[in-house]
Amino acid sequence: MKTNVLVIGGGVGGLTVALKLARCGIGVTLVEQMKGSPHLYKGELVQPKTLQIFDSIGLLPPVLENGHIINEIDLVERRDLSDASEEVPSQSMSYNILPKPYHHALMIPHETLKSILLEEAEKYPSFKYIQPGRFMEFENGLAKVKLSEEEVLIEADYYVSAEGRKSKVRDFMQLRQKEKKYDHHFLTVTFPRPKSLTEGKIISNHHTFLGLFPLPNNLVRSVYMIPKGSYKTMIEEGLESFYEKYLELCPALDGYVQKIDSWKQIQLMIPVHYHVSSYVKDNIVLLGDAAHSVHPMAGEGMNLAIQDGDVLGELFCWMYEHNRHSSELLSLYEEVRRPRVHHILKLSHLSALAYSRPLRSLVTWRRKVMDQLTNDPVLHIKHMLNISGLGMWKETIIDRAIQTGVVPIRKEEVDYHLEKRHLFTSRDDYPWRYMEEEVKR
Repeated sequence: MKTNVLVIGGGVGGLTVALKLARCGIGVTLVEQMKGSPHLYKGELVQPKTLQIFDSIGLLPPVLENGHIINEIDLVERRDLSDASEEVPSQSMSYNILPKPYHHALMIPHETLKSILLEEAEKYPSFKYIQPGRFMEFENGLAKVKLSEEEVLIEADYYVSAEGRKSKVRDFMQLRQKEKKYDHHFLTVTFPRPKSLTEGKIISNHHTFLGLFPLPNNLVRSVYMIPKGSYKTMIEEGLESFYEKYLELCPALDGYVQKIDSWKQIQLMIPVHYHVSSYVKDNIVLLGDAAHSVHPMAGEGMNLAIQDGDVLGELFCWMYEHNRHSSELLSLYEEVRRPRVHHILKLSHLSALAYSRPLRSLVTWRRKVMDQLTNDPVLHIKHMLNISGLGMWKETIIDRAIQTGVVPIRKEEVDYHLEKRHLFTSRDDYPWRYMEEEVKR
């Protein structure tokens, strides 16, 4: 079997790069080993940059139609565990301060998003979808894939690994990968929500936090932090104990969280942080969790995979259009994506540390930092821009001093605004399109 590009892994990242290739008329075969829809939790928070990508390929209307818009994420600190009504006034991280039209995020069921991408890709004759099909190994430069009971060799110009954390392709590439594991895990589950819960919310105390992110159809996706190794004990304690932990932080969920009637609905998430030494080797490329894994604190994993797929897909289209093929050109994908991914991994790691240390003194510090961040106009817009994916505006020493309270916050009247240099442009996203201009200069 032959194809121009073989994509191994049919998640949102693999589907994005495959769709890009199909739209360009490039032969692409996507192999997905899972039969049907997996029951594992995948990302559902779509950041503004990802919405911009969907807009560029005409998929924004169906994505918005099937999602729930998030304008802000409220941060609430509980003062006293014995009194759930006692809370510090919430702070809000607002997407609305970002430039229109991508000034909000979106919650959408992961499988719904995959279906939208797959349905669009299947409109193009150059797209071929194989499910189930499992990548086994490379043999003489060809990919050996198991299809049902037979094994076939697939020859391609390029091989893309979008397999996720347990990438066999990455193992074949023998790349350095240093994992950072955490002292906490998460429980995640979807259940009915109060109609008043329309924005994101993170409720925390000195030892845990509960993230609540509304989905369409009056549902909410929840993420609850637990100490590493405590999952089995919680199961033994029963669902009533689980309900109490949720209601301790958010009494408004009474009558809703009890709709969870089985531990089978609740998934254990084990966060891992890593960033491989290289995304590209010869004609093999990694994207998404095959190349990097981000702590789920910022809800970025799915977005990084889609954004990887966008850049890689555009690069492939350009290479085939101009009949220019080399591993050096392919490495432009890594040059664009690696610094951005590194920055997001760093931000998510710092957030994880701030929320995972069971110290009352840390709560006071965290409260102060978040208060400064959300009330200082420059810090606020920098933070939201960075997590949005629309651009990068790094913090300065002065910003750090303000965030820790050493220096007072800036006044609202201060002259601040986003400049073009802070936002990613087409030249930043797809620099190969402008190489001829650079040579002429």
